Amino acid sequence: MAVNREEDRRTRRTEVLKAMATEANGGTGLPTSIEAAWGLKERPAKGPRPGLTLPRIVDAAVKLAAADGLGAVSMSRVAAELGVSTMSLYRYVSAKDELLLLMEDAAYGPPPSGPGADEHWRTGMSGWAWALRGALIRNPWAVRIPISTPPCTPNSVAWMEHGLACLRDTGLGEGAKISILMLVSGFVRNEVRLAADLQDAARRSGNSPEQSMSAWARLLEKLTDAERYPAVTAALRAGELYTPGGPDDEFIFGLDRILDGVEALVTPRG
Repeated sequence: MAVNREEDRRTRRTEVLKAMATEANGGTGLPTSIEAAWGLKERPAKGPRPGLTLPRIVDAAVKLAAADGLGAVSMSRVAAELGVSTMSLYRYVSAKDELLLLMEDAAYGPPPSGPGADEHWRTGMSGWAWALRGALIRNPWAVRIPISTPPCTPNSVAWMEHGLACLRDTGLGEGAKISILMLVSGFVRNEVRLAADLQDAARRSGNSPEQSMSAWARLLEKLTDAERYPAVTAALRAGELYTPGGPDDEFIFGLDRILDGVEALVTPRG
C-alpha cells in the first residue's frame, strides 16, 4: 500500500509538470486550484456550502501544519477542521499535492517591496535572502514540502520577480540570474531546515543548544585522536566545537560567501 501511494504521488507530480509544459484548451495547463489562486477561475458553480472557499481551505491546512506538523495535513483532516465532508474539498483542490503548493505559497507570503532604483544588487539579494529566511522560520513546516514544480503560484512568482529585479544591473545573462536565485534560495531552505532539525533534536533530548554542543564535543574527544583526526583535534583544542555561535552566525557566513562568489562573477562584466 505504501508503495502504491508513493507511485500515485509521483504520477501526480508528473501530471502537474506535463500540464505546466503545455497549454490545455487555450488555458494555462495548471490545476484548477492554482488557476483559482491567480484569480483565473471562479469558485465552483455548485458547492456543498457557500462559505467554503479556497482561501479558507488553505488557511485551515496551514493552521494544522503549524500546530501538528506537515505530516498531520491530509484532505480528511482539513475537511474535519472545516466541518465539511472530504469530498467537498475536491471541488476546490483535486489533490493533496495541489494543497501543499498553495500552503507553501501562503507560507512565503508576498516578497518585500523594492528593490529601489539605485539599490546595489548585493544589498538587494541580501535583503531578499533574509526576508525569505524570515518567512520560512515563521512557517518551518514549509521546508518539509518537496519541491515538485518550478514557481507557479502567485507569491512564489512574485519572489522570483523580486529576486531577478535585484540582479537587473549585474550585466549577467538571464540564465545566470535564475541560477543565482536557485543557489541562494536553496541555501536559505537548507539553513532553515537544519536549524529546525537541531531545535527538534534539542527539544526531544531536553538539553539546551549549548549543552548539546558541549556533549557532542566531549564525545568527539573520546572518539578521535590527533594522529588519525588532526583537523578535528585542532578544532577541539581551539574550543570551536564546544559552544554554538549566535543564531544567525552560520547564515551570515554562508550568505556572504555565496554573494562573494556572485560578485566575482559580476565584477568582470561591470
